[in-house]
Amino acid sequence: MTNVIIHGIAGKMGQALDRIISETEDINIAAGIDKVSVEATYPVFTDISECDVPADVIIDFSIAAAVPAIIEYAEAKKLPLVLCTTGLSDETLAMVDKASKTIPILRSANMSLGINLLIDLVKQAAEVLFASDFDIEIVEKHHNQKADAPSGTALAIADAINETLDNKLGYIYDRTGRRQARDKYEMGIHAIRGGTIPGDHDVIFAGKNEILEINHKALSRDIFAVGAVKAAMFLKGKAPGMYSMNDVIKA
Repeated sequence: MTNVIIHGIAGKMGQALDRIISETEDINIAAGIDKVSVEATYPVFTDISECDVPADVIIDFSIAAAVPAIIEYAEAKKLPLVLCTTGLSDETLAMVDKASKTIPILRSANMSLGINLLIDLVKQAAEVLFASDFDIEIVEKHHNQKADAPSGTALAIADAINETLDNKLGYIYDRTGRRQARDKYEMGIHAIRGGTIPGDHDVIFAGKNEILEINHKALSRDIFAVGAVKAAMFLKGKAPGMYSMNDVIKA
């Protein structure tokens, strides 16, 4: 049995995790953490420092400002951490990297198994098509309450492509007023916000007289909860280090 602490239990993703875990064997919620009160069959703390419940893993779906305290707690308790929060500062990312030397951390901009497979596919496509003068653009769509743009997932896709191409590409977020042709070594990343879209990412490879598009649509937030549950079960008992959803997929 994997016992987890969920940080951000009152949020939409926290509640999705509650539901998915209740339907999944060999995993259990030991405690929840949130500033907002929530009815639950397990203890819920308003501050992670107050949590004294034994557990095997922490899953975090919260806000960037809360992550440093989570890292400190995980290090103090020697607990593996599944870190799903995006928009982290360079300072916080440095904390994550340092903590991974003493505890196992799985950090992903997107917990969906499909998105992580998409990342593998676009890396293969970029390696073949960029050399044949294909232009690469990313379009992402999310609900109208999403604060950050572009999405962490879009940036993760862009970074994976760029690493495959020896970091030759520069990212372009806005072409307003540029009045010039597209440069071969740029990659446009475009954000659309509206309605209740859980997440839609489209990677476009545009060549001469042909276009390849690789798309992933999230139809429910549950897919991210399912991925986080799989990640938590994977991370239990692992050695210190930095892990990714690719490790979960290949396990």
